[in-house]
Formats: sequence, structure tokens, C-alpha cells
Amino acid sequence: MVGTQWGDEGKGKLVDWLTESAQAVVRFQGGHNAGHTLVINGAKTALHLIPSGIMRPGVKCYIGNGVVVAVGKLFEEIEGLERAGVQVRDRLRVSEACPLILAFHQALDIAREAARERGGQQKIGTTGKGIGPAYEDKIARRALRVQDLKHPERFAAKLCDLLALHNHVLVHVLGSRELDFPEALKPYMADGEVQFGAVYDEAMRQADALKPMMADVSRELNDAFAAGGNLLFEGAQGTLLDVDHGTYPYVTSSNCVAGNAAAGAGVGPGMLHYILGITKAYCTRVGSGPFPTELDWEKPGTPGYHMSTVGAEKGVTTGRARRCGWFDAALLKRSAQINGLSGLCITKLDVLDGLDELKLCVGYELDGERIDILPMGADDIERCRPVYETIPGWSDSTVGVTDYARLPANARRYLDRIQEVTGVPIAMVSTSPDRDHTILLHNPYQGA
Repeated sequence: MVGTQWGDEGKGKLVDWLTESAQAVVRFQGGHNAGHTLVINGAKTALHLIPSGIMRPGVKCYIGNGVVVAVGKLFEEIEGLERAGVQVRDRLRVSEACPLILAFHQALDIAREAARERGGQQKIGTTGKGIGPAYEDKIARRALRVQDLKHPERFAAKLCDLLALHNHVLVHVLGSRELDFPEALKPYMADGEVQFGAVYDEAMRQADALKPMMADVSRELNDAFAAGGNLLFEGAQGTLLDVDHGTYPYVTSSNCVAGNAAAGAGVGPGMLHYILGITKAYCTRVGSGPFPTELDWEKPGTPGYHMSTVGAEKGVTTGRARRCGWFDAALLKRSAQINGLSGLCITKLDVLDGLDELKLCVGYELDGERIDILPMGADDIERCRPVYETIPGWSDSTVGVTDYARLPANARRYLDRIQEVTGVPIAMVSTSPDRDHTILLHNPYQGA
């Protein structure tokens, strides 16, 4: 299951809902920059690293090797769930191959964004949580990984090398001594540098608690599949934030697309039988970067303001307001192509209740030519001008509807047109954040 826009499509609710028929749920990329909100019996739960399937008793949850892990944040999340009465530690498995996010990664992330701003460049719009720098260490083959926590001397030696490199960059390239870092980061720092002792001591304290959850995730998933279990792979962020296929450079640092479920969890692609794309009934984006259908979402009385306020569009992880705009079917065509989508789940249909008319982007004008699919990279996308179709809105409420036939006629016309333009059938429709307010048209566990 993957997001098809810029993230925040409502994946958490759908993972939770689909977990009813799953034996295991797997996160395969990203870090605690993800934010999945679940609403169960009116109570909200926000998850960042732990798969959303944790809310279903008895289901195993896996953090695959493609995820970068901030161990302290993982335990904050575990303890919060345990306070709410959710059993976690005996059901959660963390791949020993996961790269660790450490204090210097966050310091680098923050310092780089500050340097871009000082230099007059547009900020990337990262969450400032160290995700990108942790992936850089992975690709450069110098990362500290979960398995290193079991070997204190090895961990210490690698940490010394990393700090020598990154502290040099922090102080002499990024001017860290002049920056005011967040309070949570200051205990690790002195004179602009990240201190060995603070990082090492915390890591060793965390190691003993994490060891029982460390696992060969690839082997366990393959064994579960061989035993006939249903496995659900949970993507984070969204396709247009994919480091290869998104609005580069305004992207995240991992591959968010369906193909990475195999590499990020250690399974063969033949185990992926159905690819479900999650998409809002409109578009949102957090952070910088092009957004062809963006509206004036801060102006009261406008459709964009309606989406922003009725949809409560604020980031789960950052609290930043999400930019809002019309549904972009040309964008979704690109997502369908990249992911090989089997079906769509449309979320937040109820947010559009009460709008007199809707606009559906079916293509763009780019440099005087008409195109019907989102181009690659931010530079070309920035120059795209949307081509819209106008569709009548509806006044009746769709909140809580669980039968497709009971949706207002214009809501069904809108959904039908999305299917026609994108070429992807709609399998599910979500009509509120609540777990049970879902219309099922096709069960993904029955295949494409």
C-alpha cells in the first residue's frame, strides 16, 4: 500500500482497516518523518515508525531494513502505546540491517536547511529529523546499523569516525557554532559539535531494551509467506516525494514506491500480489516544491480554505499546515505508472461535501504544448499550468457512508471520472477518519 500524491493521503487508517485480514504488517522505508493518524472509536493515535497494524491484537509488525531508525523515538512511541494498553514489544520486530539515526544526523539536517536559507536558496522543507543524512551514511557505506548496538567496541570505533567527519562539516562548512539548535538536541552538543560520550552512552542504554526486538526480518517474512500468511506492506510519504520519481530535489531521501517494498523488507517482488494506491479526493502538500493545482488555501470562503479547514490539514509529524489544491488526475497517472497500481483507495471524500463545483486536473500546458501526465522533476513541473474539467459538487453529507450506492449522485460521477482519466479502478472509498467508515468495492487480498 503506497501513497500516490505527496504523502498524508490517509494511509494509516487503511493499513489499520486492512490489517483485520493480515498476519503481519511491514514498514519498508522512511523514518520517523512519517506520520500516520488512526481514529478508532473516536480516539486518535499518531504513529511515526511503528506500522499502523500494531492497533490490531495478535498481528506481527515489522520494521524492514529500508527504514532508518531513531531508537529513542521508537521507544517514545512504544511507551505511548503501552500507556494506552497496546501490547507492542512481543509483536514488534526490527531488522538488524536498519541504519540508525543519531544526534549528528539531526544537527546536519537542521544546519543544512539554515545554510540554504542564509545563501538565499529555497529550503528543501525537510522535517529536520535527520532522515536524509542517515540515508547518506547508508549509501556511503559508513552507517551505524541496529546490529552494531550488540557490539559496543565496534559501535564506538565507527562512531568516532563518523563524528570526525560530520563535526568537521558542521563547524567548518555549515557554521554550526552560530546556530541555535532545538532544546532536545542541545544535551548532545558543545561548541557546535556533537559529543561522543552523550551519543555513545544513550545508544548503549537503548541497546539492551532493543535487543529482544532485533530480528532477521527477511527470513521471518519469507517464512510467514510460505505458511500462507497475508502480509501487508505499508509505505510512508508518497510517490511524488520519492527520491527518484518525485518532484526532485523537493523530495524525501528514500524510495516511496511499491517496488521498494521488496528491497526495503528483504522479500522477492513476486510476493507482491496487489498494489493499492491511496489518494485524497483532492491534493495536499507539506513543505517546499511545485504543486500545479494549488489553490489559495489561506483565504476564507474559497475551495482551498474549505479543504484546509474541513480536512484539518496539518502535518501529523511537523504540525505544519498542508497546502491544498484540486485533484490532479495527470499526477495520478504518473503514480499509477511508477507503482503498477492494481486499484485505488480514495480518502477524505467527505471533505468535499458542500462545494458547489469541483475541478479535476486532466493535464497541463507546458511550454505551449498540452501533456496528459506529470513530467519528471521540479523544474518542468514548476512550469506546468493545469487544464481543468469542471464537475458539479454535492450538498448531501457523505460522512460515514459505507455503501457506494448511497453516495450522492454527483459524488459517484466525480469518482467515476477519476477512474476514467487515470485508468485505475477504485477499490475502496474512505468517508471519514474512523476505521469503520469505509466503502469496499474490491478486496485487495483477493488479488487484482
